[in-house]
Amino acid sequence: MDEVADASDSDGYLTEDSGCPDAGESETGKTLEDEIASSTYSAQNEKIHADLAIQKKKLDRLKKKDPEFSKFLESFNNSAETFKNEDEYSDEGDSSDQEQGDNDLNKDKGKLLTNSVINTWCQMVKEDHSQSALISLLNAYRSACHYGTESIGHTIENSETFCNILLFTLSNANDIFRGLLKMSSLKSTKETLQELKKAATWNSLKPLVKSFVRSTLFLLNQVTNTDILTFAMTRLRACLIFFLAFPSLMQRFIKATVHLWATGERPLSSASYLVTWDIAAMFSSNYLDTCLSKVLVAFVSRSGVTEIVDIKHMQFLRDCIVELCSIDVQKSSIKAVASISQLAKLYSWGVQTKKKEAVRKICSWEYVNCVDLWVRFISANISDYDLQSLFFMTIQLINGLAYMFPGPRYFPLRLKCIGWLNYLAHSGRSFIPLASLVLDILEYNIGKEGRKAQNAINIASVLKLPKQYIKSKSFQDECFHSAIEQLALHFAQWSHHICFPDLATIPLIRLRKIHEITTIESLRRMVKRLIDQVEQNVDFVQKKRDEVSFSPHDHQSVDSFLQLEKSSLNAPFTQYYRSVLEKAAERNLHKCGKISLPKQRNLKRNRTEPRKEPVAAEVDHPMVENGVADAKRKKRVTKVQ
Repeated sequence: MDEVADASDSDGYLTEDSGCPDAGESETGKTLEDEIASSTYSAQNEKIHADLAIQKKKLDRLKKKDPEFSKFLESFNNSAETFKNEDEYSDEGDSSDQEQGDNDLNKDKGKLLTNSVINTWCQMVKEDHSQSALISLLNAYRSACHYGTESIGHTIENSETFCNILLFTLSNANDIFRGLLKMSSLKSTKETLQELKKAATWNSLKPLVKSFVRSTLFLLNQVTNTDILTFAMTRLRACLIFFLAFPSLMQRFIKATVHLWATGERPLSSASYLVTWDIAAMFSSNYLDTCLSKVLVAFVSRSGVTEIVDIKHMQFLRDCIVELCSIDVQKSSIKAVASISQLAKLYSWGVQTKKKEAVRKICSWEYVNCVDLWVRFISANISDYDLQSLFFMTIQLINGLAYMFPGPRYFPLRLKCIGWLNYLAHSGRSFIPLASLVLDILEYNIGKEGRKAQNAINIASVLKLPKQYIKSKSFQDECFHSAIEQLALHFAQWSHHICFPDLATIPLIRLRKIHEITTIESLRRMVKRLIDQVEQNVDFVQKKRDEVSFSPHDHQSVDSFLQLEKSSLNAPFTQYYRSVLEKAAERNLHKCGKISLPKQRNLKRNRTEPRKEPVAAEVDHPMVENGVADAKRKKRVTKVQ
C-alpha cells in the first residue's frame, strides 16, 4: 500500500499555514512568464505584421483589377457586422459567468513569489526551524520544478527568484530534514533508513519529504539546462536516504539518473554516475541489480547512436560500468557470462548463415562495445577472482571475430580484436598467439603506396572502412603503425620469458620477408628497427637460458626466470617499446593539429612566396632516432620520395 501511495500521481501541494508571511506584489509588475513571453511575442508580432502588410498589398491590387470582387467584399463585411451585433446581445447574460470564471482562474494561479519573500522564508527555515515556512518553501520549490511545463501552484516573479528557490532548497534540504528528524548519522545506509522511520516526527514530516522527492524527480525529467542538472545531482548525493524511504519513487530516480549519466556531458555524466554508484554500493543488493541492468541497457542503446565525437564518452561510460560491476564481481560475472553467450550465439548464426543482417549486427558498435566492456571487466578483476571460464570464453569469441572478417576493409575491427587479446594476455598472464593476426596486416600493406590525395581517417573511429580509403596512403600508414605497436606490445609482455626465442622465431622470418619487399622507406626502417630489437632480445634471453640448470617442467624456476631484469625499466626492449608509445602519442598529436592546417596552407599558396615541398621527417619522423638527426638518411629519403 505504501508503494502504491508513493507512486500515485497526486497533486503534491502542501497546505500552507495562514500565519506564514504571504507573497507580495512584483516591484516591476511583471512575472518571469511575462519577461519570457514579451521577448518571444515581440519577435512573433513583427513577423505577423510583416505578413499582413504583404497580404494587404495583394488584396488592394486584386480590388483594382476586379471591381465586382470589391463589391462582394463590401457586402460580406456588412453581413459580418450585423451577425456580430446579434451575438453581443445574446451573450450579455453570460458575461457575469465569464467574469466569475476569470476570478477563479486567478485564484488557481496562486501567489506571486518575490525574491524578498523567498529570502524571508529561507531565513525562518534556517534560523527558526519554522515548519510552516518550510511548507511554503517546498510549495515554491514545487512551482519552480514545474515551471515551463504547466501552470501549477505559485507564480515566480523573475529568474533571480527562480534560481534562489532552487539553490537554497537543493543545498539545504538534507540538513533541514535531518535536523527536524533529529537523525544522528549523516550517512545514507540501510541502518539510517531504519532510524529515519523510527523517528517520532517522521509521520508528520513524511508528506514534506515526499513533496521534495516528487518535485525533484520532475525537475530531473524536464529541465534541459546542464548546469542546473549537474548542481542538482551533486547535491542529491547526500539526500539519497530520503529517496530510499519511497521505493517506487527510488526506481524512478534511478531511471532518471542513469539517463542523465548516459546522455549528459562529462560533468553531468560524472555527477550522475556518483549517485548511481552510491545507490548500488550502499543499499540492498536489489538496487545493485537494478542499477546494473539499467546502465547496461543504456550503454548498449547509446552504442547504437555512436559517432566519432562520442568515442571518448563511450570509453568513460565503459569504465563507469566496470567500476560498478566490481562492487559485486560474482554477481556481475553471471551477467557477463550471459552476455558473452548471447554474443557467441549471434557470431555462430553469422558464420553459419552468412546473412547480411547477421554480419551487420556483428560488425556494429553495439557488439564491439559489449565485447570491449567485458574485456575491461575481466582484466580489472581476474587477478583477484576466479574468472577463468569467462576469460577463455571471451578469447574464443574475439579470435573468431578477428578471423571472420579477413578483408582489408575490416582491418580496423581486426586491430581492435588484437588490442583486446593483448589486454587479456597482460592481465591474465597467459600467452595468446596473436602474432599471425598482426603480420597478416603488415603483409597486406607492403608495396602499395596508394593515392596521396586522400583525406586522413582515424581507424579507431570506424569498424568497416569505406572503399575509397582502402588504397589511401594515410590508411596504410595508420594500419602499419598500429600493427607495429600491437606486435611490439606482444613481444614486450614476453621479452623476459624463457621461451621468448621460440616465440619470436616464426615472426622474425615473416618480418624479414616484409622488410625485403616493402618499398616505403619510412616503413622499412620501422620494421628493421623492430627486427633488430627482437633479435637483440632473443640473443640476451638465449644466453641467460643456456646458463640455467633447471628442467622446463620446473614451473616455479621458469616463472622466476629473469624476474630481476623484468622489474627494471632499463631493459633494451622495454625502452624500445616505450619509444614506440611516445612516437604513437606524437603521431596522434600531429594528426589532431593537422586538421586545422589546410586553410593556413591555402592562404600561403595564394601569396607570391614560392611553394616549398615538405621534408619527409615532418610527416613520418623517420630521420630522428634517439634524438639525433641523420643528414645522410634525410637526403636519401628525400630522393626516394
